[in-house]
Amino acid sequence: MNEKYQIFARKYRPQTFEEVVAQTSIVKTIKNAIRFKKAAHAYLFSGTRGTGKTTLARLFAKALNCKNLNEDIEPCNLCQSCKEITASRSLDVIEIDGASNRGIDDIRQINDTIGYSPSGNYKIYIIDEVHMLTKEAFNALLKTLEEPPENIKFFFATTEPHKVLATIISRCQRFELKRISTDLIIKKLESISNELKKETEKDALYQIANFSEGSLRDAESLLDQLFCYSEGKITLSYINQALGFINPDCFFELDKKIFEKDSYFAFEFVEQIYTSGKELSYFVEELTSHFKNLLILKLNKNGLNFLSESSQKKYLESITYYSQEQLFYILDLLTNAISVNKNSFKKIHLETLILKIIKSKNIIPIDLLVKRLIELEKNVKIVSHKTSLSKESKTSEEKPVIKQEPQKPLSTNEPIKQEKPPLEQANKHQYEKVNFSLSKTKDIKVINTKEQSHYDTLLKFTQVELDAINKS
Repeated sequence: MNEKYQIFARKYRPQTFEEVVAQTSIVKTIKNAIRFKKAAHAYLFSGTRGTGKTTLARLFAKALNCKNLNEDIEPCNLCQSCKEITASRSLDVIEIDGASNRGIDDIRQINDTIGYSPSGNYKIYIIDEVHMLTKEAFNALLKTLEEPPENIKFFFATTEPHKVLATIISRCQRFELKRISTDLIIKKLESISNELKKETEKDALYQIANFSEGSLRDAESLLDQLFCYSEGKITLSYINQALGFINPDCFFELDKKIFEKDSYFAFEFVEQIYTSGKELSYFVEELTSHFKNLLILKLNKNGLNFLSESSQKKYLESITYYSQEQLFYILDLLTNAISVNKNSFKKIHLETLILKIIKSKNIIPIDLLVKRLIELEKNVKIVSHKTSLSKESKTSEEKPVIKQEPQKPLSTNEPIKQEKPPLEQANKHQYEKVNFSLSKTKDIKVINTKEQSHYDTLLKFTQVELDAINKS
């Protein structure tokens, strides 16, 4: 008789701790708790979907009741207890769906059955989606959870731990499962493809892993769906067509148009996306991911090693069109647009956004502008200081030397004549007097024609910088 088909998410579910992906610290803690016989009476597994919460709870239960644990604290999967837990028919490991068994009567039934002794080492209750229990059900569980019998364990799993009562959380040891990285998801999908002897492109696997957002179960389900659609090689173009993903080539075309400053292309580009039936909010998220990859490659040349060589070449070509400051500016535009128009992204919003991205080539970053203005201010101070020094040196050189002649004795009959000061000296006193009356200060600086033209040049340069900001 032929075996029944199993979906990838169930077929490739880890049966040992070694097969668990990306949760190394949690696995080590669980193993040590079993090795040193320090297993607590209640555990709470929380994290996003598809990261292994229920899987870890089952493995923990399997290891606690396994009769042939190896030295590495791995369940044997051969004894009667392991086989029953794997087949979900063990009387000692009871799995409860918190969404459908959420009332106080369901918890009372658990409290009534706790007194029965298990056939193995422990009797374990695994409550999935525990946050769905009502407040009354939580309160009914409090006393049992605080002082359970020695051979009773509670394992809770939830995607929304903030909805669980604080009194429940305080009675549990909590494990926060992290999202699985894109590299690890790609590695797992490659192993599945190799086992099934299916040929897949690396870019195709990256597209699946990126779309799954850290959920290995979602990635495995997508790969299962693609293998059902096609018997041949799984390529990136086929994935985009079958699952409705956006072709990355359109992003590389946009990069060229941004470099060429082709503003009209914004309307053609958005019309193409709009008529293809793509969700605009999803397109903006993918566009943000594209510019994030460009920035990663700008900061680290080896940052996109998980992509194929062909995709890396395209990114290396596109990165020459942008500066690091421009990429930061574009990412800021996109993230703000997503936060503002996430629920109602319209065509006009996307057209305006693409136009701003194309015009970003002319934007002068604020930090660069401030840096230029500081340098300009320093240059002005240096020029003014040199001017004052040159003026003082000229004044000392041009100062006339007055020769003292021997005074003749005055006769009593000659009238006394008052000597008039030279004309230049008189004009000089008058010039200083005027300057004093206008500036109200003793620091007098005279600017000649050459220095004035230099100041005019610096001021024009500042005006050009400010005009560029206003136009943007």
